[in-house]
Amino acid sequence: MATYEYGITDFQYIAAGAAILASGGGGSYNDAVQVITELADSGWSNTVLVKDYDGVSNCSVLALMGSPDAADTLTLADVVYSITNTITAYQAMTGFTLGCVIPVEIGPINSIVPLIAAAISNNALWVVNGDGAGRAVPELPQTTYSGSATLAVSPCILANDAKIAATLESALLNSTTAAQAESLAGGIVSAFGNFSGITLWPSNATNNYALTGNYISGTLTQAWALGEFLLNSPTPPATNAVTTQITQITERAATAIATNFYITSITQSTTTGSLDTGIIRLDNTPNPNNSTATYTIYNLNENLIMYSSLSNTPSIIAPDSICYYSESTGLGFSNATDDLAIYFDTNTGQSTGKTVSIIKIDAASQLYDAAGVITSFATLLHNLGYAGAMPYPA
Repeated sequence: MATYEYGITDFQYIAAGAAILASGGGGSYNDAVQVITELADSGWSNTVLVKDYDGVSNCSVLALMGSPDAADTLTLADVVYSITNTITAYQAMTGFTLGCVIPVEIGPINSIVPLIAAAISNNALWVVNGDGAGRAVPELPQTTYSGSATLAVSPCILANDAKIAATLESALLNSTTAAQAESLAGGIVSAFGNFSGITLWPSNATNNYALTGNYISGTLTQAWALGEFLLNSPTPPATNAVTTQITQITERAATAIATNFYITSITQSTTTGSLDTGIIRLDNTPNPNNSTATYTIYNLNENLIMYSSLSNTPSIIAPDSICYYSESTGLGFSNATDDLAIYFDTNTGQSTGKTVSIIKIDAASQLYDAAGVITSFATLLHNLGYAGAMPYPA
C-alpha cells in the first residue's frame, strides 16, 4: 500500500490538478488557492498521511456541500469551522471516533477539505487516497458510494460554519438512499446559507468497513501529478500536452474537443437545492458575431452536456467529464463566478481575451458500473432537456 506525506505545496498541486479533472465543479479554484495560502500563513508546515483505505479504520466521506457562488470568497475559517463542527457533531451523535476521511469527489475545494481536516487534527486523522466519482458531481447519487449495496448513506450529518456555540447549527439525517439524503440535505444547506459541512457514508465495524471496494482509488495522487505538471511548467503547456498527461496519469482517455476558444456568454443562477445552474457559450473568436464555431455547455455546478453548432448530436455527455483548461493561464478552473471572471467580464458582457480549451475525459469504469449512477445522470440530463442515448448502459 503506497503512502504519501502531503504538505502545503502538495495541497497546491492537488487543487490545480483537480481544477481540470473536476468537470467544472468541486468548488472554486481561486478559493482553494486562497484557503491554502491562509493555511500556510497560519504557520502550519507539517504533513498529512494519504493512503488507500486499510479496511480497519473508522472512516466517513467529508465535504463541503452547496453552491460555490454562495460560498464565494471562501476563507480558511469557513472551511475549518464547517468541517470541525461537522466532525464534532458526527462523533457525538454516532459514538464513533473517526480515524480517516475521504473526499466525496474530485474538486479544487472538495479534494482539499479532507486534507485540511487532517492538517488541523494534529495527525489524529489521515486521508484516503480516492473519491467517489473521479470527477465532481452535482448530487450524491452520482457516486460509487451510492451504488454500493453495503455502504449505507446514513447517518448523514451537516453543520454550519459557526464560530461560537450560540450560532452553531447541525442536523442528523437518516435516509435509506442517497437521493433521499440529497433532497433533505439540500433544504438544510439552504437554511445554513447555501453551503455546509457534511459527512456521510460511514465505514466502521457495524458494516464491516464497507468503504472497501466502493471508492475509486488513487485519485488524489492523480490530481497531485497533474497539478505538479501544470505548476512546474515554465510556460503554460499546450492543450494537447495536458490531454497527454491526463491520459497517462488517470489511464482514462482524454481528448481536446475545443482548443483556444473564448467564453462569450454566461447565464448562471442558484437553485432552491443550493446548486448553481448555468449555460456557458464558447466561440472561436472573442466577438461571437465573427464566430464560425460555437460550443454550449449546460451545467448544474458541474458540466453535464456540451453541444457544437456544427453537429446535431452532443459533443460530450456526462458522466464523461467536460473540463476547462486555459493556455493563457496554464490552469484549469470551475464554474464558480470568481473563476469564470478571469475569462469573461460580466460588466462588459464580453470575453477577457483569455483562451479556454475544453477537454473530454472518459468516465472511470468504477463510476459508470456502479448501480444507479447512469440512471441518475440520465435524470439530470433529462431535466436539462436531453432525452437521447447515454454514453454507457444503465
